[in-house]
Order: sequence, then structure tokens, then C-alpha cells
Amino acid sequence: MFPALNSFSNRYVKGVFMTIDSLRDFGANVDEGLERCMGMEDFYLEMIEMGLSDERFENLGPAFESGNLDDAFELVHALKGVIGNLALSPLYNTICELTEHLRSREQIDYKPLYDKLMAQRKELLEM
Repeated sequence: MFPALNSFSNRYVKGVFMTIDSLRDFGANVDEGLERCMGMEDFYLEMIEMGLSDERFENLGPAFESGNLDDAFELVHALKGVIGNLALSPLYNTICELTEHLRSREQIDYKPLYDKLMAQRKELLEM
């Protein structure tokens, strides 16, 4: 069925193996993330899987489409905490950029930043 997994070095996610090394290659601050997870790689990878599955990623799109910047801010601010704790730096940086624009309720086209965020998330999910 599934190949044998070394739970301390990789995790089978959506048909592929996510590894600590692939996360490093992505730009994640793996050492920081592992420190938050008490050094347990399997737990860290599980938390990443849960964080990337957060429904707020999908809910953010409709909030932008409807122009509801208050809801969009609440969603992206919550994601900032989740992704920040996982030390997924590229994703976190995009989320921070969105958060600051939304905090000021700037009337800009959020689609390019949202598309970037979702592409980064997809890259992680397909790792």
C-alpha cells in the first residue's frame, strides 16, 4: 500500500512526501518551526498539513471578491498566526503584506497577492 515512512523525516501528504529538506528548500525556517514543536519532526509536519488545510485560505477569496475588507482582515490575521507559528516564511511574508494592506483598509486590487498566496500554498501541498 504505502511505502514505509520514517515519521521523523517525511510525511505523506496528498499523494506526495513532504520532508524537512523540501520545506527548507521552500524557504521555511524549519529550525524555528521545530523548536515550537519541541523538536518533534512528525508533529511539525502534521501541524503543517493541518495549517495548510485551514478553510480560511478558501474563505479569503470570497471576502476579497465581495469587497469585505473587515472579514478579509480577520481571516488573513488568523492565518498569519497559524502560518507564522509554523515558520513557513515565504507564505508568512505574503500573508504579512496582505495583513498590512488590510489593516489600513486600502482600496487596492488584492487579487494578485491572494493569487500569490494560493500559489505558494499549492506549492507546499504538492511538495
